[in-house]
Amino acid sequence: MKIKGLRWYIIGLIMLITVINYLDRGTLNYMWVANIDYRLLDERPSAQPDCNIALLTGDHYLLTDSKGVQQTVATTSVVKKEKDGVTYITNREGIAIDLGLIERDDPEASQKAKDMLGVITIFFMIAYGISQLVSGRLYDKIGCRKGFFGSVLIWGLADALASLSRGMVSLTCFRMMLGLGEAGPWPGTTKSNAEWFPQKERALAQGLFGAAASVGSILAPIVILMLFIAFGWQVTFVIVGSLGLLWLVPWLVINKKGPEEHPWITQQERDYIINGRPVCKQPAAEDKGKSWGELLREKKNWSVILGRFFLDPIWWMFVTFLPLYLSDVFHLNIKEVAFSAWVPYVGAAIGSIAGGWYSGWLISRGHTVNYARKAAILLGGAIIIPSVIAAISSASAAMAVVYMALVLGGFQFFMTNLQTIPSDLHKGKSVGSLAGLGGAAAVLGTILAILFSGYITSWTLLFSLLAALVPLSWLAVFLTVGEIKQIEQ
Repeated sequence: MKIKGLRWYIIGLIMLITVINYLDRGTLNYMWVANIDYRLLDERPSAQPDCNIALLTGDHYLLTDSKGVQQTVATTSVVKKEKDGVTYITNREGIAIDLGLIERDDPEASQKAKDMLGVITIFFMIAYGISQLVSGRLYDKIGCRKGFFGSVLIWGLADALASLSRGMVSLTCFRMMLGLGEAGPWPGTTKSNAEWFPQKERALAQGLFGAAASVGSILAPIVILMLFIAFGWQVTFVIVGSLGLLWLVPWLVINKKGPEEHPWITQQERDYIINGRPVCKQPAAEDKGKSWGELLREKKNWSVILGRFFLDPIWWMFVTFLPLYLSDVFHLNIKEVAFSAWVPYVGAAIGSIAGGWYSGWLISRGHTVNYARKAAILLGGAIIIPSVIAAISSASAAMAVVYMALVLGGFQFFMTNLQTIPSDLHKGKSVGSLAGLGGAAAVLGTILAILFSGYITSWTLLFSLLAALVPLSWLAVFLTVGEIKQIEQ
């Protein structure tokens, strides 16, 4: 059996697991603290209510959800708001409340929730960064087929087991396990694209991968919060964690070998891939793969390492804190967050594909890889800076998320081309290793950004500072990379 365009099936599977990756990653962020609206009534209904209701009883509200579950909260711990002539009581609920990590009536509950989520995310990122380093080398040694299998198995189990969390320690441990698994596909995809795509298509393939991350982020608030409303956070963890485990079946069936040996690839596609790879004058020495020390001694490689150190925190700060930001600043309830938080990631998906297409288009027009990558990096960054300023100046949630779509679109336009540079500079077993070093640097930058965010109580100031990271990333890339071309031994 021969399959035409087999490389697109491979990247298609990687895109699917990337969507699942971001669903797993978003479970905690979206269920950490959620605003639930209760309709304020003057008297108790005679029958079972078909919606959430609230009754004022002295200095407390009696809240009853549509399932008949009741709870009492102090009037000072909820927000009252009017919508379409109806008064609603907005109550904080979610994992942080259920596990007793924060109290509803604590006046500093919002800041404590942000700080605790930041701490858990830091430990997640530590595990993620370690895994970036290990995964890059591991994928180079055992190949992408086994590498993806191990990564997905670890993170799928981690997310499902998070349903057993009983406090801060157990929840943090499961999130660290999630980080160990989830980091693998980033250096793994860079390596897979270097194997399965000719050089002129690699940025597009990387863009499709980035777009899948954005699609996962688009679906995450809707899927996770709807599951949370229907089943609660424990069952949601189990359902979402199981998706990756199911994906392993088609991955093992379809991704049997690399393009040189795969029994289903056509000879025409095999020749197209192999002949489209960059020519290296000394391939034998490169086949061994370079050590971390050898990679770090080469100045060009620092364009990826430092570029991602400064750029990645922009993405991670949005992914981590966007749900809290919308709930805290604009008082959006859980359904309003679900149908607002996906908008920025539409921009990210478009930016990712557009960034990959743009540099590929420039190459097809006769420009060098060096010119194409750098032009795309400059354009992506130029989109981010004014969009951040516009987003934090918005008076409504609707306008804020639209401008945030431009921020993340510019980010992915930039990032798609930055992540392609390892395969432009190297071939074979060094690609995943350099991508892993870049990923580890990105994690370090993100951890420092999250630690710094704990000292900033203003959302406006926090997000505005992210714009300053763009010129730093530009400088890191352009002062170190020189001409983007294959590095010879």
